[in-house]
Amino acid sequence: MPGDYVTNITVGKKNVTPEMVAALKHLYGLDTGVIQGFINWLGSAVRLDFGNSFTYNQPVTQLLGQRMMVSFSLLLPALLLEILIGVPLGVFSATRPYSKTDYSLTALAFIGLSLPSFFLAVILKRSLGYGAGIFPPFGLVTATEDYTGFAFIMDYAWHLVMPVIVLAVTSLAYYMRYARSSMIESLGEDYIRTARAKGLPERTVIYSHGLRNALIPIVTLIGGEIPALFSGAIITENLFAIPGIGYTGYQAMIAGDIPLVMAFNIFLAALTLLGNLLADISYAFVDPRVRLS
Repeated sequence: MPGDYVTNITVGKKNVTPEMVAALKHLYGLDTGVIQGFINWLGSAVRLDFGNSFTYNQPVTQLLGQRMMVSFSLLLPALLLEILIGVPLGVFSATRPYSKTDYSLTALAFIGLSLPSFFLAVILKRSLGYGAGIFPPFGLVTATEDYTGFAFIMDYAWHLVMPVIVLAVTSLAYYMRYARSSMIESLGEDYIRTARAKGLPERTVIYSHGLRNALIPIVTLIGGEIPALFSGAIITENLFAIPGIGYTGYQAMIAGDIPLVMAFNIFLAALTLLGNLLADISYAFVDPRVRLS
């Protein structure tokens, strides 16, 4: 992006001289050039020192740690809803392939896949927020109230309802489509025909034999969804003014807060590695063939 933090905070101010701008760039380490600046940053990063945020004037690791918990409180319910709704719908659709029910659920899935999160967020804020006044349209808590204890928890959760719906609706379609295609493939295998020939109940065939093998690609999807949720929350958190890690990362990009932006990217990279690791470990619970003896 053009410009930098010093340019952003000094542009348009008549009393700022070029000497003052140069002094500020030297203070923030923005006068070394891109390559030397990256080398300097990397030397500190390998020691887990990501510097101080230009905007918030505090260590970025401490800042992201605080904002991370806000994002987790938003993203964990969304992830659970995606799995608990998307996977059963996909399995239900796969057990009735090419029926009216299957076509209807598939159409809903494609609508969910195509629905932009910002569009759904605006619709919900306009209808359920400003219109009906059911849910708060922004923020985490009611600013005019001083809730404590259980009342604070309920107020906090009530503010998260619409953001969670936005994140869940726009992502659960992936789980539904993956579950459907994987389940249809699993139900066509020879061991399914053998289980049916032995006279096993259809429920046992589907859920004990078919679903367990169909879960392997879904586990992979869950592992990749963890960093995707955090990066996708950039839009949702900004639309609902939720001070989570996505909101903080976006504001850092706009301000040119390089240490915070770099730490945010490292955080997403670490989540990607962690998600893949968790997916590999989860394979052992889903598929006994990959367990270590």
